[in-house]
Amino acid sequence: MNAPFWLAVGQIILIDILLGGDNAVVIALACRQLPPRLRLKGIVLGTLGAIVLRVALIAFALTLLQVPYLKLVGSALLLWIGVKLLLPEEEGHSSLQASDKLWSAVKTVVIADLVMSIDNVIAIAGAATNAGEQHQMVLVVFGLLVSIPIIVAGSQLILRLMDRFPSIVTVGGMLLGWIAGTMAHSDPAAALWLPQGDFWHYALGGTGAAVVWLCGTTLKQRA
Repeated sequence: MNAPFWLAVGQIILIDILLGGDNAVVIALACRQLPPRLRLKGIVLGTLGAIVLRVALIAFALTLLQVPYLKLVGSALLLWIGVKLLLPEEEGHSSLQASDKLWSAVKTVVIADLVMSIDNVIAIAGAATNAGEQHQMVLVVFGLLVSIPIIVAGSQLILRLMDRFPSIVTVGGMLLGWIAGTMAHSDPAAALWLPQGDFWHYALGGTGAAVVWLCGTTLKQRA
């Protein structure tokens, strides 16, 4: 019950909204050929399966991030994810296979979510590491549970708001850059060659946010 904990919760929810907005689209496409009486069941089972898989992946990622230098690698990936978030999106769901069988549709949802969740997993693991080891898995589970109804029920509204206010996406990309910078500073190996202390921790976070904004806007203008 402290400020870093709730700040990390807010970051995880925002990350899920920004990087998980496609999940509702994937679920709808995968279940579109189910009989009407089975659609809600397919949506619920597919979503639950995807969330359980994602929690397992994030737990694995949190363990890996304790290894020296891996946070630096994760930070580099987060910077790229943040930059990519600012670029024009490509349509990638047209080839998603739908099924009129319940468990086939659920399997499609889970597999599609696994493929799409790598960026989400890295970002959430990075946000959770800022709240202390004793809170990490609590944060992950709580953040995902809170974000499920937001993503599934409100994704279309959120996507319309993002279209109307592009600055929301820009702020989200910069948030990922901030997490990348602070995560790099907390790498066990970074203590050997990076200055320590709160000032440098936040300075690196600000640098990461600035890098994402600068690279993202430059590439977007070129595109």
